[in-house]
Amino acid sequence: MSQLSRWDKKYLWHPFTQQADWEASDPIVVRSAKGSWLTDDRGRRYLDGVSSLWVTVHGHREPVLDRAVKRQLARMAHTTFLGLTHEPGILLARELVRIAPKGLSRVFYSDNGSTSVEVALKMAFQYWSRQGEKRPEFLALSNSYHGDTLGAVSVGGVRLFHRAFKPLLFRARFAPTPSCYRCPFRKKPPLDLLRGEKDASGPTPKPGEARAETGCRWDCLAGAEKILKARRGRLAAAVVEPVVQGAAGMLVQPPGYLKGLERLCRKYGVLLIADEVATGFGRTGAMFAVEREGVVPDFLCLSKSITGGYLPLAATLTTEKVYRAFLGRPEEFKTFFHGHTYTANPLACAAALENLKLYRKRSLLKFLRPKIARLKSFLDSLRGRLHVGNVRQAGFMAGIELVVDGKTGKPYPVVARTAHRVCLAARRRGLWLRPLGDVLVLMPPLGISFKDLDRMFSAVERSIADVMAA
Repeated sequence: MSQLSRWDKKYLWHPFTQQADWEASDPIVVRSAKGSWLTDDRGRRYLDGVSSLWVTVHGHREPVLDRAVKRQLARMAHTTFLGLTHEPGILLARELVRIAPKGLSRVFYSDNGSTSVEVALKMAFQYWSRQGEKRPEFLALSNSYHGDTLGAVSVGGVRLFHRAFKPLLFRARFAPTPSCYRCPFRKKPPLDLLRGEKDASGPTPKPGEARAETGCRWDCLAGAEKILKARRGRLAAAVVEPVVQGAAGMLVQPPGYLKGLERLCRKYGVLLIADEVATGFGRTGAMFAVEREGVVPDFLCLSKSITGGYLPLAATLTTEKVYRAFLGRPEEFKTFFHGHTYTANPLACAAALENLKLYRKRSLLKFLRPKIARLKSFLDSLRGRLHVGNVRQAGFMAGIELVVDGKTGKPYPVVARTAHRVCLAARRRGLWLRPLGDVLVLMPPLGISFKDLDRMFSAVERSIADVMAA
């Protein structure tokens, strides 16, 4: 073990990490990175299978982004955005409005995904206050994850992460998770299924049966509508991770669910917050996941890939209608009293602006399509295997759920740490992955080569086989 590893264990506390387990491990100390690869302090190389937690776009040490940051550094590293402004922040805001769904016209900067959601929640609450209405509640989805600040935790539905903080949180109402595989209605189907009614997605599932990704969405929307109808005068907004609930295990929503939720929000007069921290900037195959269903939210929360994986930055986009509710004379105190010391950091804005230019210059989303198809082909090859319960994909985001029995969906006991052991086996093959429970997450840089993509697939398949054989 290196001296750096020993110092790490002596002085550091890592996020989302059981430190007792960490202290007994031999951690990877990353020394450098290039393209889709990480290199540790011993010279070992690892393919970055999760884009350094879903942020790297074109690859590490992208020369164009390197130069953009250096150019900005030669001018200014940072200045406050409170009472001042600067060119990178202005130009980036203009570019974000240009590429965002029509109607989103204002940009408020913060510094990470959680704070981008926090901003939207506070804006939504204060918007209704400006209308003379008290709306202290929010609608969210079960198993949702929106970050770790207290507002974001309040609308988070992953009990493992959030239940310890319950006494500190404001009130949120949780609608059913729109996931067909572990459907909340599978033990007691709703009346339309009991009557034999179905949509075009396929046969009616039997009670207790783990469903395939059929596209049935109506029962989950009915659960959301029940809450919207009952709490319409108390709900400020509904907050949703569009298309994919990432931290829940890459749960992919049935087609039409997101559009249906938007229609319900409009019907009951509730604002819609789209948390695209993980799904934004091409991860689902579209620049923003809401575009897949023609949804225009009242708030769009962005972070992670916004700078191409270079520097912390976040943005909350909203409408002119919301913006104008905060205008007034100073003595009226309608100001949005929220901000961060490093809001609109010029280095981060410069990296983000150049990052978005690269999307256009390289036609990144167009050239991503065959990679998405290659990923789908690989995932299809895993379907039906004994210990693969479900594979889920939306664009270049994928999850492979490992189970005791693929037919019944019976999960492994937590103590078995099955996906963790698969990731350790992949690590020995030169692939770095980080699982979510017993779900293997595949989310490589968008700029990964086909050769490296195939290397990742081979390492994943062989690592699963090794662990299951043992």
